[in-house]
Amino acid sequence: MDSEGTHDARGTHATPVPRPAGPAGPAAPPMPRQAPGAGSASSVAEWLAAPRPEAAPGIWRYAYRPPAPEAETEGADRRLIVGMVISTVLGLLFWSLWRQGSIPYQWAPLKLFTPGDWWWAGSAQPKQQQATDARVVYDGLVFGAVVYTVGRLGAWPDSIRHFVTRRPQPSRAVLASVAAVGALVFVWPSALGLDTRPLPVADPVFSLVALVAGGYEVFESRVLTDALYVLITVAVLWPFARIGGWWEAVRDRKAAPARPRVAPPRPASAPARAHWPELRAAGQHKAADLLSVELVSGRMNDVDCARVDHAWRTAAPDPGALATFVDTVARHGCAAWAHPSGQRDLPARTAVHDLLVGQVRIGRFAKDERNPYAVRNAEAALDPAVLGTSLLAVGPSGAGKTGRLMRPVAESLALGALTGQCAVVAVAAAGTALGADEAYDVVVKPGDPASVHDIDLYADCADADEAAAFLAEGLVGDLEAVDTRRAATTLAQLLGPYRLLHGRFPSVPVLRELLEGDPAALADLQAGLAAGEHTAMRRELDARIRQSGSPNDPGPALADRLGLLDRPAFADFFNPGGEGHPFSMRAVVHHPLRVRVDLPEHGHEEASRLLARLLLAQFAYVVRGRARRPHFACLILDDAARTLTTESVRAIQRLRSLNAGVVLGLRTIGEVPEQLQGPLYAAVGCRMAFSGVTTWDGRRFTEAWGTEWIETKEVAQHTVFADQPMTRALHSLRKLVTGKAVTTDAVTVRKVERERWSASDLAHSLPPGHAVLSLTDVRGEHAPPLLVDLRG
Repeated sequence: MDSEGTHDARGTHATPVPRPAGPAGPAAPPMPRQAPGAGSASSVAEWLAAPRPEAAPGIWRYAYRPPAPEAETEGADRRLIVGMVISTVLGLLFWSLWRQGSIPYQWAPLKLFTPGDWWWAGSAQPKQQQATDARVVYDGLVFGAVVYTVGRLGAWPDSIRHFVTRRPQPSRAVLASVAAVGALVFVWPSALGLDTRPLPVADPVFSLVALVAGGYEVFESRVLTDALYVLITVAVLWPFARIGGWWEAVRDRKAAPARPRVAPPRPASAPARAHWPELRAAGQHKAADLLSVELVSGRMNDVDCARVDHAWRTAAPDPGALATFVDTVARHGCAAWAHPSGQRDLPARTAVHDLLVGQVRIGRFAKDERNPYAVRNAEAALDPAVLGTSLLAVGPSGAGKTGRLMRPVAESLALGALTGQCAVVAVAAAGTALGADEAYDVVVKPGDPASVHDIDLYADCADADEAAAFLAEGLVGDLEAVDTRRAATTLAQLLGPYRLLHGRFPSVPVLRELLEGDPAALADLQAGLAAGEHTAMRRELDARIRQSGSPNDPGPALADRLGLLDRPAFADFFNPGGEGHPFSMRAVVHHPLRVRVDLPEHGHEEASRLLARLLLAQFAYVVRGRARRPHFACLILDDAARTLTTESVRAIQRLRSLNAGVVLGLRTIGEVPEQLQGPLYAAVGCRMAFSGVTTWDGRRFTEAWGTEWIETKEVAQHTVFADQPMTRALHSLRKLVTGKAVTTDAVTVRKVERERWSASDLAHSLPPGHAVLSLTDVRGEHAPPLLVDLRG
């Protein structure tokens, strides 16, 4: 677990990692300036301690707070204000009549529950002090009932939620505090020097205590009197504290980030997450202390934190691996499990990343009525959980597919590779901005003499049938006139005998000669198989020779396509026995590699399409060879035009169970054969339509996203025909003045099934810099198509 082959000498490991294209960095390079907190130790610790609650697919989880439940906003302000005003006026009117004694039989309940000798006969006038106190208590109870009734009739709880509690802090707490001060003014006016009658809140409490105690002598105790004052004040403030969220506001204030200190803070002053509580809970206090010191002293960045956290989650279930984890931390500290390149971050970042959960922020869900209320204005993000179902992005040139999707995703996966959790192969035309060469371990530039690496057409295969399968897919998979399975058989009949004799597969020129049926090349191969132990291979070669030149022979088509790579520009490439450094797609299965392939589209467009198709076929084959691969593998095709075939579309659908995925970019869905368009949309779990798509492209998205039930209102106006002469005269006068007949509205509310996004909406309603995105993760959770603003 210490090195996992990442520190072995090159060539000594079974599947060695290709070295970076440029000079390798030192073992512990300085952290770049774009890590969280700009290198500040306290900021990295706070980033690590930030909450990341579970959320729907596509929601940026860093410090995410679900929105408050949606309130009925249509006419809510006016309706709630009118309700409060009317209920308050009615309550004041009733209370005024009550204080004047104008309510019939208002004292009857009081006299019913009190002794008769407290009152003068035939009246409600108190004869004793107890009766006076009873009237005060009775007034307090009636006042409480009036307040409760006014609140219920006027929908005051709804109004408070609408106007106060759904506001963000600190405005919510400030509003509640102002209302609390106003309430205290009316409860204790004398304390503020006001000569007004207080509300019946405090006096009923004192009168009730006097009635229970049998007199006012109990108030000679200063402690009891002060306690009653405090209790009454607290009781008045309690509902305002609940409404204003005072405790939450104080807690958030205390938890707010403090200003960075000049001196490195001690571990005890860092957030709790910086103390690595998971390690301490498992009894690994020494490792936790060491990592805490590394973190708060500024030697760890977010990549280091994510890498160590991943190593811990991998080692925790295994006691043997746990001991190795502790030993590795003790020896390497924050550089433990460093990437084979020695890099601990990228040279630069263009997007915002949260490596602890593997997310990259790509924009913000728009405040649009077509987006559900729960996601409006939430930040949108992608992670391996959704990329594992593969993503298809369609949009014209200039819509932002590369800059706002492909590069952030490639950057995120490259950072994930540095943490040991991802491997990425980004394929694009030469000059496409997918990051600097220094951000990748391998940079392949076919046709460029300065390229350090080239492509292994056979993906380091030892099985001729497997190599022939994906090689046939890459060469002629897009040709309807050629059966891919017959082409694979043809290639296998040549690759197997050649590998048996030479210990490697043939170069492009040699394979082309064999496919063309060159007599000399075939004769040399036959001569080498003359020995008796090569009977099976000789039979394969004889079958190929017999089929050569037949009407259904796929050999000429394979040779023609292979001729695209047999050009002077590629003379030093694709040679298995040459002196170059071939990149094998199989390496991404064994190591968290960062690879970029720059296709020479200028002047070699057909060859670029062939290579992209071949890389996709190789990727689909190699990832299913190791189902228990510990890291996520992803292939990014910035331009997937004419690279998709029937077999590759089937393979894409199988990737989600293999911890792998592809990201495909298309200018228009017309670049895919029509018979594959429907299966392609069904194979991918994530679909993204950029602004500027045509209605033809939009129609495919509409079919894939389906329909939903919505509630509609239809208003029909009917002319009113009056029966009475006077009414008809008034209607005629109104029509003469307004020019319109008198009508009445008939409102019909019903549920109808409509498309989530119509082709017309996608083609004409998407603002520039926006896209509609639907997501599905590998667990099956999905998000409906949502409008995303990618410009942030």
